[in-house]
Amino acid sequence: MSGKILAIAIVVAALLFGAGVYYFQVFHYYERVADDAGEVFLTPVGGGTPEHIPYGDFEGIDASSSPIRFRACFTTPETPETLDPRFERYEGAEPRNAPFWFGCFDAEEIGLMIETGEAHVYTAERNVEYGIDRVVAVTENGRGYIWEEINDCGDKAYDGTPLGEDCPPRD
Repeated sequence: MSGKILAIAIVVAALLFGAGVYYFQVFHYYERVADDAGEVFLTPVGGGTPEHIPYGDFEGIDASSSPIRFRACFTTPETPETLDPRFERYEGAEPRNAPFWFGCFDAEEIGLMIETGEAHVYTAERNVEYGIDRVVAVTENGRGYIWEEINDCGDKAYDGTPLGEDCPPRD
């Protein structure tokens, strides 16, 4: 009988622990980002200071528990055709999943729009945090999405590989 009680206690403890981890990963750490944060900007072709683009209907979330948890959605009168000549494209970007409750950001759908060319991805800011680039995807119908990507220097820094000369110095 005591073996059954011990087994039940272990299973209950594991379920409670799992529920706690799930809650913290999906809900607890995330905070809404205010619309007035001025988060929608792009880096001009050739570099320079990022420039704001017109936007509306901004929804954003972020978490201090990870440097790549920022996600946002917005609308803009701009299109890829008007942005391409002015702003730096970002190659190889893959949107990361957002929590299910942040409904405007569907990483799978955004990735498909990028693959088909319906959305173009631009550099918002390189090294917003060391090794992390903020990127913006804009679709032909004026929907925009923001997330963060680990760049080559970030990959090297996080796995312990020597950084090399093309990476900026770490603080």
